[in-house]
Formats: sequence, C-alpha cells, structure tokens
Amino acid sequence: MKHLPTPIKVLYIDDEQANLTAFQASFRRKFTVFTASCVAEGMNVLNEEEVHVIIADQRMPHTTGVEFFRIIRNVIPNPIRILITGYTDIDSIIDAINSGEIYRYIKKPWDQTELEVAINQAYDTFNTRKDLNDKIIELQKTNDELNRFVYSTSHDLRSPLANIMAILNLAKTDHSVIDPNNYLGMIESSVNRMDMYIHKIIEYYRSIRVGEYWEMIDFEALLKECIAFSDLQGQNIHFELNINQPVKFTGDAFRISIIMNNLISNAIKYRKPDETKPIVKLSVDVTEKEVCLDIEDNGLGIIESHLNSIFQMFFRSIDHSKGLGLGLYIVKEALNRLNGNISVQSEIGKGTIFSVKVPNQSQSVTSH
Repeated sequence: MKHLPTPIKVLYIDDEQANLTAFQASFRRKFTVFTASCVAEGMNVLNEEEVHVIIADQRMPHTTGVEFFRIIRNVIPNPIRILITGYTDIDSIIDAINSGEIYRYIKKPWDQTELEVAINQAYDTFNTRKDLNDKIIELQKTNDELNRFVYSTSHDLRSPLANIMAILNLAKTDHSVIDPNNYLGMIESSVNRMDMYIHKIIEYYRSIRVGEYWEMIDFEALLKECIAFSDLQGQNIHFELNINQPVKFTGDAFRISIIMNNLISNAIKYRKPDETKPIVKLSVDVTEKEVCLDIEDNGLGIIESHLNSIFQMFFRSIDHSKGLGLGLYIVKEALNRLNGNISVQSEIGKGTIFSVKVPNQSQSVTSH
C-alpha cells in the first residue's frame, strides 16, 4: 500500500549530497520534502513553495545556518527553523535561539525519530502561530469596522442634537414655553454633554485613523489657537504663555493640537470653584531633539492614588466632575502615535502640572 506524504512541507539545506539523499529517503513517505545543496537553491524553493519547516546545516560554504536564518527571518518569517550541527559552536547557537532565529537545534548525525518528532512539533508551532495571526487580523478588522461604525453613528447624531438645541434656543427666545422648574435648562445641559461625548469620540477616531503628517510648527501660533478654542467654553481663565523656540520644530500639528486642547480643557474643568484668579501656565521649550510642553494650573489637583489611572478610558478623578473620562485617554493615544510621553505632578488644593515630550522630526525629515 502506497503511503501518501503529509501536508507538512519541509525544506532541508545541506552542502553534502549524501545527507540530502539520506534525508529524502528517510522522510519522503512522511512529509513533502524539498532539498537544496546551497542557500541560493533554498531561496528558490522558498520563493515558489509555502514551506512549513526549514532545516539547515550550520556549516555551509559562504554562510552558516544561523546567518541564513537571521536573513530569512525578516523576509520569510513564517516557516519554523531547525538547525543541524555536528560542531560545538554552542555560543552562536544559544544566541540564535535567544534572539528567535531558530526554533531548536539537533546534533549530527541526526537520529531519525528525534528529527521526526522535532518536525511534527515545529509544524504544530507553525499552525499555532498562523491561527494566532489569523485571529489578530480578524480582531483588527472587527475593531476597524467597529471604529467606523461608532464614528459614522456619532457623526450622524450631531445633526438631530443640533436641531434639539435650535428648538431649545427658539423656545427660550420667544418665551412661548413657561418653564418654572428649568426643565429646558436641564435638557440643554444634557444635550451639551452628549454633544461633548460625540465630539470626543470623533476626535479619538480621527486621531487613531489619520496618518502622521510632518510639518513645521510655530508653537506660539498653535497655542494661541488652542487658547482661543478654550475661550469658547466661556470661562474666565488667565493664560500665561512662555515659549522658547530657538530652533525649527517639525511634528504632527494635528495631534499636538489635540493633546494641548484636551490638557487645557482639563485644566479649565478641574479649576477650584472658589478660585478668584484661575491660571493656566503654558511653557514650551524646543530643542533639536524634542519639544517639552508644560501645562500648569492652580486647580483642584489630583489624588495621588489616582495618578496611575487618569489615562485610562472613562476614568474620572472626581466623580461629580463635568469631565467625560476621555480627554486624557485621547492624549495618551495621540502621544503613542508620536513616540512621545507624558508625566504628571499634582497636589490636592494647589494644582497640577502635565509635562509632555514629543520628538522633533526635523532631522529625520531633512535626511529623507
């Protein structure tokens, strides 16, 4: 009875023809076997076939098995790599195992049973990794679809909310509705809060979906725009601006604006109700390496035990605050895209300082 090979595809590379012949004879009935007498032949096989397991001899002309695996790991990462060696260059083998170049190694002369078990185990690992990668791709696709749905729904909700607000304003203007209990005011407050949620969701979606765009940034102009935007909140806040920009700065103005707008908005929301002179200090220091942005307020402050949680989605340091628990999460996500970081210092009753650092892309843009 003829034995059909399994779907496991194995490539064996060895410069000794006798070893290739022995491998083919031992495993051709158990696996789909490809052999190559040099690296170039092996690459030809890999370009034409979906190989699951690659077995290579350590000592070959012009290169070693470890060096070959190190190269193909970047261009053809999926096959599981097994090294066969008759030498005791154990240091390079251990280094290759630790750095992920090889799955395991087997000594020459190889034992047929040991090698067969190793190939089957390697194939199981190949399938496990493939299943995991497929699930990651599926999750990413689902996440993208969910983000698009949330964005589309949020965008569509703004129109009816605008209509509700217009009707409320009309009712207040023509005094056609008697409202002794201020129900209209409560409705208006709820509508405004919902609109803030929707705005934050749209802002978050744009931040994670829009690609980075590098441009020259004038921090004085950018921060003045942020301050003007914050003035729309109708709060009597005094801003102190201190900008030191002796060198050019290249960065993503869109995301830096998102970061600053949210941090300034936070400073306004968490001001002390009885503070007669609420102040927000904005300090900028630009170097060839990075920009350091400090946002300091004299507001309520943050409880020390909350400092590690404030960047989590929907976390609010003060339960009865007007915050949505999204602003600092959006800040953190935007900084992740810019390879930046943020730290915070705060003291209850005295205020909070957020310190942001974002790399200057001027050198990398110039080099390209």
